[in-house]
Amino acid sequence: MRGAVRGLGSPYTLAQQLPAVFQEDEVAELLTAAWDEVLAPVISTLDCLDTYFDPWLAPPDYLRWLAERLGAPDGPWPVERRRDMAADAIRLHGRGGCADALRDWLTHMTGGRVEVFETARVYTSAVPDTAFPETGAVDQVTIRVTLFDDSSAGGADGAAAGPAVDGEEIAALAATCLPAHVPFRVEVVSG
Repeated sequence: MRGAVRGLGSPYTLAQQLPAVFQEDEVAELLTAAWDEVLAPVISTLDCLDTYFDPWLAPPDYLRWLAERLGAPDGPWPVERRRDMAADAIRLHGRGGCADALRDWLTHMTGGRVEVFETARVYTSAVPDTAFPETGAVDQVTIRVTLFDDSSAGGADGAAAGPAVDGEEIAALAATCLPAHVPFRVEVVSG
């Protein structure tokens, strides 16, 4: 339940629902006014319940809880960026493990330009027990994130980048998005 809001009125006062003889009683009016003040946040919450489950309309303090339930990462980013991540969480979870989903998550998180380079290969052979070819290259995913200054034109969406995101935060999110057996490295570049 939301906390008490000073001065929040109730559209359904208890005094109006009392019999006429009690509506004129000063003590009954004061007693019901106290209960109206206690019940007003409950009524307000129930009247606006659908907005609590919409990432674009949820109060900022409630957005953290909603993002957690949707599996969206949450951090000290601007509210609009956190709303964007929560709104896109279900679609991105459905594409988990894909480079596009990782790119979208990191774009939401950083507000910068994200490039994902995959060097993984698939080897096939028509002959059983054929050894893998020796390539000398390490199969890994390279994630390059270009962050923009707050004073510059902005990130990929034209908005200011907001608080700086460090490589550890990016690596932590990438580790949750990529399959466990896929090695990766993160490059953070200033734009």
